[in-house]
Amino acid sequence: MVFGQAFANWLLLGAFYAAVALGFSLVWGIMNIVNLAHGSFVLVGAYTSFWVFEHLHIDPFISVPVSMLVLFVVGWVVQYLAINRVIRAPFLVTFMLTFGLDLLIADLLQQFFSSDERSINVSYAGAGITFGSIHIAFIQIIAALIALLLTVALSVFLARTRTGNAILATGMDRDAARLMGISIRRMYALTFGIGAALAGAAGSMLAVLKPFAPSDGGTFTLSAFVIVVLGGVGTPWAVVAGGLLFALAETFAPLVSWIGPGYNNVIAFSLLVIFLIFRPRGLLGKAFYS
Repeated sequence: MVFGQAFANWLLLGAFYAAVALGFSLVWGIMNIVNLAHGSFVLVGAYTSFWVFEHLHIDPFISVPVSMLVLFVVGWVVQYLAINRVIRAPFLVTFMLTFGLDLLIADLLQQFFSSDERSINVSYAGAGITFGSIHIAFIQIIAALIALLLTVALSVFLARTRTGNAILATGMDRDAARLMGISIRRMYALTFGIGAALAGAAGSMLAVLKPFAPSDGGTFTLSAFVIVVLGGVGTPWAVVAGGLLFALAETFAPLVSWIGPGYNNVIAFSLLVIFLIFRPRGLLGKAFYS
C-alpha cells in the first residue's frame, strides 16, 4: 500500500528531523539564543564522517562519536571565547554573531571540500526489511535508532545528573544559579558544546541519507527552527513531536492529488504560522527542560 510505505517513511524521516533540531532546541531553551550557525554545525558533522569514510574507511554510523567530539570542541570554544562575551547583549547581537559564524563555516567548508554535492554510499545502502509492499532501508532504521538514543540520553542527562540539573537551573534563573555556586560561563559553554555535538551526530546521519553541500546550512537551520516552534521548547521529546509534524508535509503532501509534490514547504510553513498564532509554545513546550 502506498500509504503504508508513506507512514513508515514519515516515522523514520521524523526521527531524523528530530535529531537535526535536538541541539538547536537545547541551546534555545537554556541560553535563549537562536543559533543561526546550527545548520553549518550539521554540515561539519557530515563532512567529518565523509572525510573519515574516505580516508580511514570507517562506517559513518560508527563515526558518529567522532563527529560529536569534533563538534563539541568547536561549540565549546566558540561559546566560551565569542558568544559568552555578548551573552548579555541585545538579542540581535547574538543573532548576527551566529549568522556571521554560519557564513564563515560555509566558506571554510567550500574551501576544503569544494561546492560539489557529496554523499556516502555504504555497501548496504540498498538493503532493508520488506513487509509486503513496505520496504524500510537499514540506513533509515539505524538513523532513527540513533536519533531515539540521542533523545533518551539527553533527557536522562538533564533530569538525572548533577551537571544536567545545573544546566536546567541556569536556564531557569541565571542569577539564582550563580548564587548556588554554578558557573554560568561554564554551563553555557557546556550547553552550546552539547548542542553542537548533537548537530554533529545528525550530520553523520545526513551523510548517509541525503546528498549535502556547503550551501545547505541555512536549510537545516530553518528546518530546526520550524521543528522547535512546532514541538515546543522545554523537553527533548517536544523536538520529536515537532520533527514528526514537520515530516508530515514532506511525506504525505505528494500523495494528495490536489496538493501535489511542490507544496511541501508551503504546508510546513503554514503549520508554523498556525502554531505561532494559536499555540506559540508548541505541542509539548515547557518553561525549561525537564
